[in-house]
Amino acid sequence: MAKKGSGVQVLSRAAALLRVVSTAMPDGLTTSAAARATGIARPTAHRILDSLATEGFCDQDTKTGRWLLGPELFLMGNIAGARYDVTETAQKHVHALAQQTEESAFFSTLRGNETVCLVREDGAFPIRSFVLYEGRRFPLGVASAGLAILAFMPKRQVEEYLAEYDLVPEHSATHSAESIRERIADGRQKGYVTNPGLIVEGSWGIAAPVFDVTGFPAGALSLTGIEPRFKQPRRDELGKLLMHHAHELSQALQQQAWNQR
Repeated sequence: MAKKGSGVQVLSRAAALLRVVSTAMPDGLTTSAAARATGIARPTAHRILDSLATEGFCDQDTKTGRWLLGPELFLMGNIAGARYDVTETAQKHVHALAQQTEESAFFSTLRGNETVCLVREDGAFPIRSFVLYEGRRFPLGVASAGLAILAFMPKRQVEEYLAEYDLVPEHSATHSAESIRERIADGRQKGYVTNPGLIVEGSWGIAAPVFDVTGFPAGALSLTGIEPRFKQPRRDELGKLLMHHAHELSQALQQQAWNQR
C-alpha cells in the first residue's frame, strides 16, 4: 500500500510540474522556479523533470537550462484534440469581440479549480493588457474569466471552494472570500462579472460564462483593457455584447456535446 501511495504522489507531482511548465511557455522556466511554484523540493523537482524529459514530455534548453514542454505532449495533444478541442468554435466569437470592441478578447476553459486561456485575439486599440495569454492559468475567483465561472456554479459548490482555498496570500486582500462573494452577487444580477484592476492596477476585465451540455459554467468569454475604456455606460454595453456571444457559443458547444466534467 505504501508503494502504491508513493507512486500516486510521484504522478501528482509530475502533473503539477507539467502544468507550471505549460504556463511558462514559450520561454520555459528553471528547475528552481518550477520547484517554488509547485512546493516541491528542488532536487525532487529536478529528478521528476529529468524523468519526464527521458519520456519526451519535457525538454531542457541546453543553453539556459530552462524546462519546456516536450514533443510527446504535442503528439498526444493532437490526438486528444479530436475529442476536446473547442477552440475553432470559440475562435469566431473571440474574433468578433475583438473586432467589435477593439479590446483584447479571450476564451478560457475550466480545468480542475483553475481557468486556462485557450484563445486570445487583440483588438485595434493600441494600449493592451498582457495579464492573460494562451496557456495562462488562474485560480477560480481570480481574473474575470475565473470569477464568471465561479459566479454561476451552484452556490454549495462556490462555498465549498471558498472554504477550502485562501486566495489572499498570493492575490491580496481584494480576493478574500467576502470580496469574491460580493463580486459574485453583482455578476449574478448583471449576467457578467467585472475585475476592476485587481491583478494589475489599471487593467480591467469583464467576462460572461459559457455553459456546457449539462448547463455547467465550464468556460468564459472575456475582454480586457485599460480602465478608461471600461467606464460606464460602455462597461454595460461590453457586458451585454459578451453575454450575447457567450450565449451563442454555449449553444454551439452544446451541439458538440461539450462536457468539461
